Amino acid sequence: MTPRSLLVAALFGLSMLQPLANLAEAAASPAAGASAKPAAKKPIAKTVAQKKKAALKSSTRKTVRKARAGAATSKARRLSVSLAPAAAGASAALVAPAAATEDVALTLDAGGMPELGSSAFYVINSTNGEVLLERNASAVLPIASITKLMTAMVALDAGQSLSELMTISRDDIDTLKGTGSRLSIGTTLSREEMLNLALMSSENRAASALARYYPGGEQAFIEAMNVKARLLGLWNTRFHDSTGLNPANVSSPRDLAKMVSAAAAYPLIREFSTAPERHVDVRGRLTRFGNTNGLVKSPEWSISVSKTGYISEAGRCLVMQTWLHQQPVVMVLMDSNGRYTRTADAKRVRKWIEQSATQRVAAAPVRREG
Repeated sequence: MTPRSLLVAALFGLSMLQPLANLAEAAASPAAGASAKPAAKKPIAKTVAQKKKAALKSSTRKTVRKARAGAATSKARRLSVSLAPAAAGASAALVAPAAATEDVALTLDAGGMPELGSSAFYVINSTNGEVLLERNASAVLPIASITKLMTAMVALDAGQSLSELMTISRDDIDTLKGTGSRLSIGTTLSREEMLNLALMSSENRAASALARYYPGGEQAFIEAMNVKARLLGLWNTRFHDSTGLNPANVSSPRDLAKMVSAAAAYPLIREFSTAPERHVDVRGRLTRFGNTNGLVKSPEWSISVSKTGYISEAGRCLVMQTWLHQQPVVMVLMDSNGRYTRTADAKRVRKWIEQSATQRVAAAPVRREG
């Protein structure tokens, strides 16, 4: 190749390299980068959206339950009540929400008695028999799942092994009210676990299984419930099933106070009915069951026996034995309207008792010595 040919080839190569350099410089410049970002983001955004959609579809039921449980816990905390006063010096904006959830209004009637939302109630000091409050104490009303206190007593009286395994069957399905249950058909638990869930979480299938596994079966169990009621002097009380779903299960507030006092003599009933929660292996999956009475979680209360109940015919019911001023007080609240009325009534009763006790102490004559 001649020297002239070499020079021409060199110049041609430089001319080809210059556009490449210009492209590199343009890509490195801020303006070019800014204009390139939207185009680069589109495929990335699409990829992220696809990943999120795939993750949502692949989420398990366990994750959903955890989320719902968290929401329920948060809701329960917002509705919890503490009788402790708000801290001094707190701003109104901070105190108002707490006051709304931590206290209840106490309104007294002309006789100085608290006005309650329950249509029938009976409050008694179970040590000395002093009746503190009552309204329609002899009225015979459906008692819903308060029934399960008698179910537990009869099951324990039979002396059957608490470790015996029991299996939920189709016979335990509620065909009367159509209620559901997390104890699916085929679930096998011990009698002790069935008792716990029946009392704490008001599990209807657990209560049904307790009756089925009784010597002689369900009919023998129901008969034993009614015999037990007669022995306890519950003359206004009748049972037709072990769950309380049958509205023919009836009693009076006065009778129920006796039943609560009798149930308090059973250590397992005291333990199970006031346990805040329990995790149970339901067919290979650990499942949390909580107490239907949120007051058992409150440090303000010392509750030794508790049971809630609800069917449409009975309204919302609550029975408890709780300690106030070192005395066991039995509260029976029946046919309450509203989801939280029975709990609010219990707080009003306690508040009234505490105020009344303070007034009695203040009015007591001063003893003089010497």
